[in-house]
Amino acid sequence: MNECIEKEGQMVKEKRIRLTVETTVDLPIEKVWEFWTLPAHITKWYFASDDWCAPSAINDLKSGGRFSTRMESKDGSNGFDFSGTYEEIKNHELISYILDDERKVSIIFSQELTV
Repeated sequence: MNECIEKEGQMVKEKRIRLTVETTVDLPIEKVWEFWTLPAHITKWYFASDDWCAPSAINDLKSGGRFSTRMESKDGSNGFDFSGTYEEIKNHELISYILDDERKVSIIFSQELTV
């Protein structure tokens, strides 16, 4: 999908890509929600590879609330804050936010019932 946006005073067409990632976690949805949203857990897993870490995280999990996770390479050569503002929160169902660079993200939580 293409979208016209303003860059440096000019209207330009920019291609927007929708990316979908799906995974299955063998835990109750309440526990997955806890690991995804509580800063004490976020700092344990929210980084791309073993040579990176997340030394701090804040999370005001509500519509209009802010989040920020500091990501750093373990050797100290690089780092950045991954941050944004929540648009919509539905407990154990949906987290929707806008990153500070204006990308939009929706995370859908669902549970398969087993018999």
